[in-house]
Amino acid sequence: MLDAVVVGAGPNGLTAAVELARRGFSVALFEAKSTVGGGARTEELTLPGFRHDPCSAAHPLGVNSPAFRGMPLDRYGLEWLHAPLPMAHPFPDGSAAVLSRSVAETAASFGPRDAGPYRRLVEPLLARWDTLVRDFMSLPLTALPRDPVTLARFGLVGLPPSSWLMRRFQDDRIKTLFAGLVAHVMAPLDGLATSAIGLVFALSAHARGWPVPRGGSQAISDALAAYLADLGGAVHTDYEVKRLDDLPPARAYVFDTSPAALARIAGFGDYYANYRYGPSVFKIDYALDGPVPWTAPEARTAGTVQIGADQEEIGTALRAASREGRAPDRPFMITVQPSVADPTRAPDGKHVFWTYGHVPNGWSGDLTDAIERQLERFAPGFRDRVLARATAGPAEMAARNANYVGGDIACGAASGLQLLLRPKLSLFPYHTPHPAVFLCSSATPPGPGVHGMSGHNAAKAVWRRLRQAP
Repeated sequence: MLDAVVVGAGPNGLTAAVELARRGFSVALFEAKSTVGGGARTEELTLPGFRHDPCSAAHPLGVNSPAFRGMPLDRYGLEWLHAPLPMAHPFPDGSAAVLSRSVAETAASFGPRDAGPYRRLVEPLLARWDTLVRDFMSLPLTALPRDPVTLARFGLVGLPPSSWLMRRFQDDRIKTLFAGLVAHVMAPLDGLATSAIGLVFALSAHARGWPVPRGGSQAISDALAAYLADLGGAVHTDYEVKRLDDLPPARAYVFDTSPAALARIAGFGDYYANYRYGPSVFKIDYALDGPVPWTAPEARTAGTVQIGADQEEIGTALRAASREGRAPDRPFMITVQPSVADPTRAPDGKHVFWTYGHVPNGWSGDLTDAIERQLERFAPGFRDRVLARATAGPAEMAARNANYVGGDIACGAASGLQLLLRPKLSLFPYHTPHPAVFLCSSATPPGPGVHGMSGHNAAKAVWRRLRQAP
């Protein structure tokens, strides 16, 4: 009998399997797709030689993840590559605010009135970043905080809505950039703890940047899988699990799936019936014959570029997708330029480009024209650079990754109490009604992103049980 079986080879499932195998437990992992990766994969979606990330692309949480940093993933081919700027947010007048590795350079891009307040906000937290991120990403408490004072200070600033944090600043530039940071998890700007979201992304940029893995996001998953194999773990692909009886006998079962899928497989009925799924995205991967012709010079050297003219436009787009059930006329967009940092992702002189806009869960329309009109506002002539495009709406996103229910790439709405207490109001979010069954997907804390910490935290709950059980 195996000690543990893991279902789902996304970053969290792979991380959970590695953490258990590192502690001497026998582990087998089962994945329905033909390759490991889940939300961290790389494919030629458009033309030969253009390597795209179907789901995630830039990884500020990955490079800062305590789980990943505690593993020798560089020995297995994972190399982080950095663009000159982690992130830029251009404006219609051709200027831009930026997130730089340098706090001073970032503050200067916000203007003289807000430079000082920004530095006073982030510098004390940045000085304790490595401890803070470990404590923050281990909540609910799977370990005692190493620095409870800094964690409490972060909580006082981060728990209020981002609209409260904006009151510290005067210029629309920083308010717009922060609104875009919150929108990365598709959370309403007036939601609980949305200030924490913006701060985590900003601090991540200053600490270690927003890099891409050399060769694409698949490199993260392949490194985790190779490390797992060296630890004696087995990986089985093309293996769809429809019920627990499909799996070999084990002392524990760990699911990197949506709560809905776990309930169906394990026979939990309506246990997760109140779990809410959030808005989806309409994503386009482009093969370009040259770099994106941004008007703002800063955007040309940034790995990630946020697109939204101002805070009001971003808020309107989020409300349309999450509350009004319609696609926005001017979508807020997150774009990534992997080949700015990694030219190997495309043929010589060519580029890959990644972008999405928010749409309602399960939406069936086509946002291509609205997305490209937005791009033309900030990069005139963009359409002339397009060699090929691959589009994916909610249905296609869900087909790529079963955890994206209705196309929700966060595996559950990141709003209200569900942002902090997911998948249920419980201090034991990785546990389920069955004592030998655990959940480790992004539906558990600390939530969405390629960081492996949900798997890391769930593995702690699993090995505590395995130590106690006969």
